[in-house]
Amino acid sequence: MTTIDTSRMALDDLKQAALADLALLGYPNAPWLSELPRPDAVDVADVIIVGGGQSGVTIAAALKWDGLQHIRVLDSGAPGAEGPWLTFARMEELRTPKTQVGNEFNVANLSVRRWFETRYGHQAWADLSRIPRTDWKAYLDWYADVFEIAITNHCEVLDVAPQGDLIAVKTRIGGRIENSLARTVVLATGYDGAGAWRVPPFVSEALAPEKFDHTNGPVDFSALKGLRVGVLGHGASAFDNAIKALNAGAASVDLCFRRPRLPRTNPHRAIETPGMMTHYPDLSETTRWDIARFFRSADQPPPMRSFETAMKIENFRLRPATPWLEVVQQADAIHVTTPDGVLQFDHLLLATGMDVDLAVRPELSTLHDKVVLWGDRYTPQDGSADARLARFPYLDGFYGFVPKDPEDAWVSRVFAFNSSSFVSHGPHSTSISGHKHAVPRLVRGVLRRLLLDREAVILPELASYASPDLPIPDDFERVLAEANRQATRSPETDSQAIRSGS
Repeated sequence: MTTIDTSRMALDDLKQAALADLALLGYPNAPWLSELPRPDAVDVADVIIVGGGQSGVTIAAALKWDGLQHIRVLDSGAPGAEGPWLTFARMEELRTPKTQVGNEFNVANLSVRRWFETRYGHQAWADLSRIPRTDWKAYLDWYADVFEIAITNHCEVLDVAPQGDLIAVKTRIGGRIENSLARTVVLATGYDGAGAWRVPPFVSEALAPEKFDHTNGPVDFSALKGLRVGVLGHGASAFDNAIKALNAGAASVDLCFRRPRLPRTNPHRAIETPGMMTHYPDLSETTRWDIARFFRSADQPPPMRSFETAMKIENFRLRPATPWLEVVQQADAIHVTTPDGVLQFDHLLLATGMDVDLAVRPELSTLHDKVVLWGDRYTPQDGSADARLARFPYLDGFYGFVPKDPEDAWVSRVFAFNSSSFVSHGPHSTSISGHKHAVPRLVRGVLRRLLLDREAVILPELASYASPDLPIPDDFERVLAEANRQATRSPETDSQAIRSGS
């Protein structure tokens, strides 16, 4: 038997152990939503989750635990390619500390630690500094299998709009357009869920599209062999793409950024506390706004492993204090003007983040202009205005959109568990380290919305509720009458009956 077969058997045993633990804790709760009467026989999901990555499967598992039966998970990727882990995430290991993963609901046999130890051994976990990226994806696939979460793949969501009292999710699967109905929708669409990856106009307007790529999109690294590559940015994706390009045979990579030095500390670690992560939306608007402004200027450093790997490669050059002032395509190369002169490249990789623009998201085609933004709700104090932060949606305490017009109340049944929550719920409440605290809040919001939407039928259902706790035989009336007759016989009657031989 091969090592792979042995590992698979061990993980199958771990799955059964996790299921046994879940059963001991009452998973799943009894269903509590009544079926909606649908004369057209169309199935209605309790929740449609857009995105089958780490957030999508964790949310689906939590909702199943709380008694929801009809959950659909949609993802644009191929089976096994949900989320960024096997596509544009190019780092060797996660940034999140291995002890701050919290999607196991305090069930040890569901944890990534138990999964990793089962596959590689206890010492391997002890020796591990960070969880390898591909192992994290393999764990998520196993996790989804434990909860029997089916994902509809190759599914592009084109719009989310009202249809009567329900939400219609318009999709394209294999060229076929469909409309699926749901009571609620959760958008678990990741870091770019509030907009799109941003390429600075001074690059996109100066170069042909084949001359540059955004680091969070598809990159044909094999085409970079022998080329001089310029990278703009200093975060994780900048270093990871630089390494990938050099390993693919790029002649050189110059990583340029405007700061005079790389950030040394990661301020995100400072807010990864139970108090902050659980109750962040209870902070005042001013505090949340100011924290968001702080994180706009206090960048994270690149992961240590990525930094060390890049610095060891001979043809890698780190160029701090090197902003790009102008980009021009010349006959011999791309000329990039910097304060220290002109750099020449054959291809550019832009690690330049995301633009906040709800209107560019297909799934928000109908919704984007019907929701309250931070710019609509909050007036910054003197000197703290920020046009980018003002474009983020103002979410309620449970990640729900807030309607601008009361007539668009349907938008409150759509939840944004993605980068849209940056100001309302904190810089990374929807990331790996936030799941332990954020997913229960989202789930409470979804269940709350489902309950309020059916408030009118609660009392009629209560009146018709029939689930006997006391088993009573069909001939109970006869038995009761006989028991009462026996109980009412007097002692004198019993004595006469004895003397007469009755």
